[in-house]
Amino acid sequence: MRRGWRHEHRLAAQGFHRIAGLDEAGRGPLAGPVVAAAVILPKNFSARGVDDSKQLTAAQRERVFDRIVRSEHGIGIASVEEIDQLNILRANHLAMRRAVSALSSPPDHVLVDGRPIGETSFPYTAVVDGDAQSVSIAAASIIAKVTRDRLLIALEAEFPGYGFAQHKGYFTPDHLEALRRLGPCPAHRLSFAPVRARGQLRLFEK
Repeated sequence: MRRGWRHEHRLAAQGFHRIAGLDEAGRGPLAGPVVAAAVILPKNFSARGVDDSKQLTAAQRERVFDRIVRSEHGIGIASVEEIDQLNILRANHLAMRRAVSALSSPPDHVLVDGRPIGETSFPYTAVVDGDAQSVSIAAASIIAKVTRDRLLIALEAEFPGYGFAQHKGYFTPDHLEALRRLGPCPAHRLSFAPVRARGQLRLFEK
């Protein structure tokens, strides 16, 4: 694992004390909200098992999630309706700002995974591939991913037949087949092309 404390130590050397990692989950799926998480890890936090959420199994994420959420953290969500109204990039940035606002008090500085997120009320540094470099960002990615997966599992009960508990709303053959057969439900992002074209999804028909 390449991630470490280098970015956090650099900021601490500049006098920043409350350093938050910030990441999101759910930009690409066809259904469900986008979820962001911000986390401030204590200095004695053990990075054992913490990695980019995409590199961990669901069971590994759940185990380390239970440790991470004991730290100060905030969660921000942008709904399907907001994604359709704003576009996914703006909705993603909105969820990120909400996650930071949900912290118990403002951070001194934020390490954001990926590219700049526009104007914010907090100072931040964007770190490309940050969830593979920064423990704080990796921890945030795990909180966001586990939180979103749990929301999609709950949607399975509300909207049966789509397989949300299995594919978590992502673009899979089974999901496309369910969309073709059932049409979209209120959990789907109508602004996404495969959902708009649901009547034309004949690729998997025999």
